[in-house]
Amino acid sequence: MNRWNSESHQTRLNGRVVTEEDEVNHDYDDIINLPHYEPKHHPRMSMWNRAAQFAPFAALTGYDTAIQESGRLTDDWVALSESGNEELNRKMELLLSKLSEQPHVTIEYFVSDEHKDGGTYQSYTGNVKRIDELEKCIEFTDGKRVPLDAIRDIKIE
Repeated sequence: MNRWNSESHQTRLNGRVVTEEDEVNHDYDDIINLPHYEPKHHPRMSMWNRAAQFAPFAALTGYDTAIQESGRLTDDWVALSESGNEELNRKMELLLSKLSEQPHVTIEYFVSDEHKDGGTYQSYTGNVKRIDELEKCIEFTDGKRVPLDAIRDIKIE
């Protein structure tokens, strides 16, 4: 809809009479059709680099990682009962008696978390090479070592 009255070609804007001629701004008529300025001493910035100026950035670097870490759950170490310790000792004796055969076992053990209190229970299956009493660990034929004090259960297959 045309805001100009077709009879008088004028309208009121904030109480002042505005004519159609006032509406046109002639301040830039002398430069409006000139070619865009090209710098002489440095090349134009690529569109890729121009866009990178306005790309979002992480003001709090590492914040998301910290939030994820705080939300990650860990298990507590649960000490074996007296009967559980006795059962584990029997299984260790059986393992020692079969050590020359390099028995195939599955060991459940506790791994402490590096960043938080607690840790996780993990299982490992393999053939036992030896029990290192000096370093207090079970060594498997593939080189994996499990600390004796972290073992919760042993299944000899």
